[in-house]
Amino acid sequence: MRKYLALSFFLVLSSAFGIAQGNAPANISAKYLYGKNLPVKVLQHVRIIDGTGSPTQEDQTIVVEGTKITRIGKDSAAPANSESFDLTGYTVLPGLVGMHDHIYYLQRPNTDAAGSEGPTLLPQMTFSAPRMYLANGVTTIRTAGSVEPYADINLRKLIDSGRLIGPHVEPTAPYLQGVSDIFLQMHTLTNPEDAKNFVNFWAAQGANNFKAYMHITRAELGAAIQAAHALHLKVTGHLCSVTYPEAAELGIDNLEHGFFVNTQLDPDKQPDVCSRETGNATLSKMTPDSPEAAALIKLLVAHHVAITSTLPVFEASLAGKPALRTKALATLTPQALEAYLYGRNRRNTAPDSPSTLRGAQNYKNDVQLEHKFVEAGGFLMAGLDPTGNGATLPGFGDQHEVELLVTDAGFTPAEAIKIATLNGAIYLGLESHIGSVQVGRDADLVIVKGDPSKTITDMENVEIVLKDGVAYDSNKLLDSVKGRYGQY
Repeated sequence: MRKYLALSFFLVLSSAFGIAQGNAPANISAKYLYGKNLPVKVLQHVRIIDGTGSPTQEDQTIVVEGTKITRIGKDSAAPANSESFDLTGYTVLPGLVGMHDHIYYLQRPNTDAAGSEGPTLLPQMTFSAPRMYLANGVTTIRTAGSVEPYADINLRKLIDSGRLIGPHVEPTAPYLQGVSDIFLQMHTLTNPEDAKNFVNFWAAQGANNFKAYMHITRAELGAAIQAAHALHLKVTGHLCSVTYPEAAELGIDNLEHGFFVNTQLDPDKQPDVCSRETGNATLSKMTPDSPEAAALIKLLVAHHVAITSTLPVFEASLAGKPALRTKALATLTPQALEAYLYGRNRRNTAPDSPSTLRGAQNYKNDVQLEHKFVEAGGFLMAGLDPTGNGATLPGFGDQHEVELLVTDAGFTPAEAIKIATLNGAIYLGLESHIGSVQVGRDADLVIVKGDPSKTITDMENVEIVLKDGVAYDSNKLLDSVKGRYGQY
């Protein structure tokens, strides 16, 4: 009897929330759309930052037909039966391509003014995170590590079929992690053969990226890279037990977190063991003009290793950073907001110490190293790493990453936007579809009020997001997740 009652209850819920009923996309998302959403849209009198690094184009007209951009120019006429938008004073950019954009939220039990208890957990935010990414102009994400891989893989299918709202998802397999109890939700590799089998299994399940984590051995990482490359897939890494030079020599495709987690100069570093410093000592010694920095950058460029910049998650360790944004904080559950403010207050009221001073200097070292890496021909991409302290939230953090690339790392707005759009698309092999505003590309576009080429914080003024030619109302999407992030 209980089985039938449970089934009836599930069917009631399914009907109420539009799941498992084969609803058309409009039945689920119509109230979040912008305008009439006719198949043909004409964006008039708009400024274009096209994502290629080219100069800004003023007073342009963009014609979108179905899912594609079909015309761009000053005098592009509006086709019959089209929907026109007068966007005087607005800027169109490519949809952001977030390359370190998780769908989970890090939670620490019983957080209060004194700290928290273990274990640290990673609950999935499958409803709120995708909407937050899309509302803030992120139209494609790479999850860069998964704790609920089937949820991420199935989410991709449901979004692509129009049954759920969110960005395009490039799902990463569960973490390739060695022996450690840092996160209880991760598989522990036992040997290189296990790493190889792990890659083959998850590739067959639908994961199209892999991420090595802090305690993997060189032998396990090498086996994983070899297995992934045999399938024409790529491996990135948030490393510690393996240094950046070692990973480059093994053939890794990408390294996460800029230069923050390279451990090659840590004084206690032992082969295949994560150092106590976890890269802090290395970054302190590797000043931007040091010979060690020059040698590392030369090696990474020679081996075609991409770097993912995730400045917001490291800026959040600095006192008074980031500036509080009401719209972002409104997405947090009361409990998540309280936990974030406790942590922020502890950091802001703590006296300066050698550790905090070194952290501030290391942040400066990293942003300069990222700039030097690009100057030397290195390939830099952008992400945020939403790790649960309330400062790095989906979408909001992606915008702030672009801002920090300009204000702290010294890139021009056009360069920073290219890093956060076209570069990610190129790495994913999708540059013929996304990452730039060009005729023939998919209509994955962000419309912001203002001019980010002059005032980079105008990146935050998102009003309309087009994904596959469908126009979403940013504010309506954010209203739907108010008080939800940290819950589901």
